[in-house]
Amino acid sequence: MTVEKPTFSVLGPLEVRLPGTAPRLGGPKPRMLLATLLLHANHTVGGDELAEVLWPDHRPRSTAANLRTYASALRAELGQAPARIRALGSGYAIELPPHELDLLLFEERVAAARECRARGRPDEAADLLARALALWQGVPLSDLPGSPLWDRRLERLAQARLRAAEELVALLMAAGEYGEAVGELRALVADHPFREDLWRRLMLALHWSGRQGEALHAFGTIREHLVTELGVEPGPELRRAHEAVLAGEPPPRPPALHGLPTEPALATASGPPGGASPHGASGSPADPALPVVPRQLPPDLVDFTGRTAEAAELTRALAPGGVAVVTGPPGVGKTALAVRCAHAVREAYPHGQLFLSLGGTAQPGNTAQPGNTAQPGNTAHAGNTAQPSGAVSPSGAVSPGAWSPVEPGELLAEALRALGAAEPLPPTVHERAALYRTLLAERPMLVVLDDAAGAAQVRPLLPGGGSAVVVTGRRRITELPGAARIDLDVLPQAEALELLTAIVGAERLEREPEEAAAIVRACGRLPLAIRVAGARLAARPGWSPAVLRRRLDDETLRLAELRAGDLEVRESFDRSYRLLPDDAARTFRALGLLGTRPLPGWVVDAVLDRHRSDDVTDVLVDANLLRPVGTDLLGQPRYRLPDLLRVDARDKAGEVDMPALARVVAGWTAAAEHATARLPTTVFRLASPAARRWRLPDDALRRVAADPVSWFGAEHETLVEAVRLAAEAGLAGAAWGLAAALVPYFDLRCHFGAWAETHRVALEAARAAGDRAGEAAMLRGLGQVALYHDRYAQAAGMFRRSRVLFRTLGDVRGEAVSVCGLGAVGQFRGDRAAASRHFRRALGMFVSLDDRSGEAYARQALGRTCLSAGDLSGAADWLGGALRMARELGDAHREGCVSLQIGRLHDLAGETGRAMRAQGRALTIFEGFGDRHCAAYAMQGLGGLQAARGDWQHGSARLERSLAIFRQLGDRSGEAATRRLLGELHRSSGRRALARGYLHAVTARQAAEDTVISHD
Repeated sequence: MTVEKPTFSVLGPLEVRLPGTAPRLGGPKPRMLLATLLLHANHTVGGDELAEVLWPDHRPRSTAANLRTYASALRAELGQAPARIRALGSGYAIELPPHELDLLLFEERVAAARECRARGRPDEAADLLARALALWQGVPLSDLPGSPLWDRRLERLAQARLRAAEELVALLMAAGEYGEAVGELRALVADHPFREDLWRRLMLALHWSGRQGEALHAFGTIREHLVTELGVEPGPELRRAHEAVLAGEPPPRPPALHGLPTEPALATASGPPGGASPHGASGSPADPALPVVPRQLPPDLVDFTGRTAEAAELTRALAPGGVAVVTGPPGVGKTALAVRCAHAVREAYPHGQLFLSLGGTAQPGNTAQPGNTAQPGNTAHAGNTAQPSGAVSPSGAVSPGAWSPVEPGELLAEALRALGAAEPLPPTVHERAALYRTLLAERPMLVVLDDAAGAAQVRPLLPGGGSAVVVTGRRRITELPGAARIDLDVLPQAEALELLTAIVGAERLEREPEEAAAIVRACGRLPLAIRVAGARLAARPGWSPAVLRRRLDDETLRLAELRAGDLEVRESFDRSYRLLPDDAARTFRALGLLGTRPLPGWVVDAVLDRHRSDDVTDVLVDANLLRPVGTDLLGQPRYRLPDLLRVDARDKAGEVDMPALARVVAGWTAAAEHATARLPTTVFRLASPAARRWRLPDDALRRVAADPVSWFGAEHETLVEAVRLAAEAGLAGAAWGLAAALVPYFDLRCHFGAWAETHRVALEAARAAGDRAGEAAMLRGLGQVALYHDRYAQAAGMFRRSRVLFRTLGDVRGEAVSVCGLGAVGQFRGDRAAASRHFRRALGMFVSLDDRSGEAYARQALGRTCLSAGDLSGAADWLGGALRMARELGDAHREGCVSLQIGRLHDLAGETGRAMRAQGRALTIFEGFGDRHCAAYAMQGLGGLQAARGDWQHGSARLERSLAIFRQLGDRSGEAATRRLLGELHRSSGRRALARGYLHAVTARQAAEDTVISHD
């Protein structure tokens, strides 16, 4: 056959043929631009879509200009071509006649072939199909890098090629051209080695062309493939063809009309194809005059548990003409619910019930037959499991993107055979769907479409009329008009325990109810996992529930434990993972590394290292692998992986996914620093210049900046977990960098427990990595927490070690901050000389660095030391300078701290009114910032002043409030000072018993403190 060569070819490598010249298309980007336009020839492709193809990772700022340059260069090179590249709005289009592009010519010839066949000209149809297929020169655009935005178009092209080849085979065989059909079929089985229907046709074509030996060899080949690769025997149709070859059956006479026999469809003693029951309405297989009544529902589930509301809703939806869709994550029990409700309503459909496995998560050619799908228990049926073939890497990791669903045409063929339609069946999906609807029009049935991939696969299988349909699938299917939608989640705890009890037995679990509850929690309340756990216990009567619970405790081994016979949780998850595009698979794995907390949407951006990744998030949500869990206080949508899916994702992650974890931690660090820049300045913060930062999307940063305290409140636990995850992953710099960034918030809101926790795990990571800067910074932070809890010896030791490390590293500011800590220890211990010496040394360091915030802190600290020594003049000088600097810096919080000390200064000078105003100013500032710790000291000072002026009611109330805060925060020195003031207040008012209670507590604490100090 002579193959015409159109000007443009995309059905193979990209080629452009011009008379007398070979156009120079340039580098990859101009070629990818041309390829994208040709894939959508005579349609406009938007500028954003083109940019996504050419620059999938990072777009240049001059995207539009670059596109114009490439388009202009292509126009110049294609000047002689019968095509024109036009700019339309922000996009571009290539306009050309269909015969100048192999893709359009292919589609034109296929359409013409179908028209010829419909008009009764099969020879012309076969010729057109052969010429259409001859245009293919390999994999489309195989010489280019490719783009996810091409995938849908290329998938449709591959499907169109397959359909055209199948139609050509059908025409050749109908015409008795079996030899020519053999050539086409050999090519098809090479591309689709597990398609039993193609092997069946190849065997028959070989047999009817007189090549019986080759036909039998073909059967042996496919049987070996199926048994070796998939562990299954050939299906009934393939075996029937084998028997026909052995028996030497002649080819059939072609019927007048595809699929519709000249007499009614009859049941036979051997039963119709597709697994339909051979029994007629009377139940007698010997009566050939009765129409086929398929009874394909799997067995009802004897231990079905819970789902009362969902079962009632689904049963109502299965009224005549109803359509219902049941979706949910893998293992949640979608098929179990559908089968349960189908049995509940089957009597309303006496003409029969069809059950089709759509293979939405199974390899083509290996979809379980309906009779094999029902397994007992509230879970997706294990019989629907496709064994992996070619989707497992040498390391054992499952590769995404390996499966595709069963084609609607194949499913319609299965349904038509179950309904008794005559062979050969109509060749096209449209014709098969029409025949399917015709057969069900007067015989309404209940149809179960299990494991659907999506609405496009389901639509041709909707019979309409009085039939009812229930669809199950892992993907969210919302495009079917009028369908009832039921989205399943894991079971409530009580129903999950009920299911485990139904499997194992009540007596055994009642002896250890806490262990049973722990098993259910370890299973994530997922029905499939509970089924497996129950099966393991049932098979091991010598095990107590505690044995299994201990084996499930280790998350790294949990999925390996959740396997019993052919029930396996990990394999069920793998069937969803295989379908994910690469970006979604990468994201799924990385999210498994990010702990248990719900995460904001920008985390997916960081995982993929690009902004605007909502499309990937949507893929995971639609696949029911990622669950939306609401919106936080800042309006950010949040997501989490269900428990066992998180374990699976983490197990699948490897070294290749660690940079994603690092980017997420870098994003948290950048966000935390963005937030702390809007919090009061603290001298204790020691940022890590080496820690990586990843910039969040601008809208996320705006939300952070608008209300940083609320943002920290929403993310507090997630940030703490991020530090732990980074430390456990060996990302020491990231761990201590993030921990350090959290200090201003922890200090402001007195989250001393989280402060200590993050710094301890980051300190261990820094020491393990030999990161001395991180070790110094974390020791300094832990020393401050110890100081706040009055553990002075521990604080001093940490401050001294951090000071030595900072000095060794040449970090003058870090050393100055550590020296300030030593000064504070001396001050609280009453060693005023040591305190003054340390603070003066720190002041000199801050001045040398021109660190005015540090200088203001040191001046305030020296003023406080002078107050303790009774040097009011020196205190006034130091505090006055600190107050001026704080105001110049716009540091209101430092102004509040200095005002607190100025209030003490005025009090000691006998200026009570001025003292109260200063203390009141400090209290207003601290309460405005939400700083409870400093506010408690201001309350203490103001309450004491009020009591001294005779306002005992308000004074004691303020002192009691400050005492409650000190006790809550564990500030023992603040608590003791307030108790002393309250004791003296009550003693002066004549309430001696109450006063003794407060003062006794102070005395006891002082004795304990003296004991500690003596051991320092």
